[in-house]
Amino acid sequence: MSDPAFFGYGSLVNVATHDYADPRPAMLHGWRRVWRKTNLREAAYLSVEPANDTSLCGLIARVPGADWALLDAREAAYHRHDVTPVVHHNGPKAPTAVYQVKPEHAADEGDHPILLSYLDVVVQGYLRVYGHQGVTDFFRTTVGWNTPVLNDRAAPVYPRHQPLSDNERALVDRHLAAVVEQAE
Repeated sequence: MSDPAFFGYGSLVNVATHDYADPRPAMLHGWRRVWRKTNLREAAYLSVEPANDTSLCGLIARVPGADWALLDAREAAYHRHDVTPVVHHNGPKAPTAVYQVKPEHAADEGDHPILLSYLDVVVQGYLRVYGHQGVTDFFRTTVGWNTPVLNDRAAPVYPRHQPLSDNERALVDRHLAAVVEQAE
């Protein structure tokens, strides 16, 4: 892999939301996922933060010609961080970045709900790449489940929403109910 790569830990795990080259499962060590409130929109963002005791399953994919413009536009609320030394996968090594919400966008006020249409896309991606254990690991290695959830399935707000099967919806709902119950 001569081109640089990104490590996706949310919607980028779902290859139906992008067409980046050579997607493959990968592991990021020393980071965890977190739901973040920002001053950019009323919905929560999924981000990452350093956490020495956590490893995240995700997806690595190449950024051809190091042309980050399109991906940076998609991830405009985020900084790119070099995580090359802590990403492991079964392909050739390449400079690898992960996106983290920019600190200047942090907000403390408001509910900033999780969009269910977004969560559906993320879970569908993990299910397709990692199976049921990957979905379980996604919920286990993400913090901030005390954040309200906006059920926008009937009119999805997330622009890259994907259709889900009845089984996929039930899987999301079951895991979400369990983590929300634990967070209360």
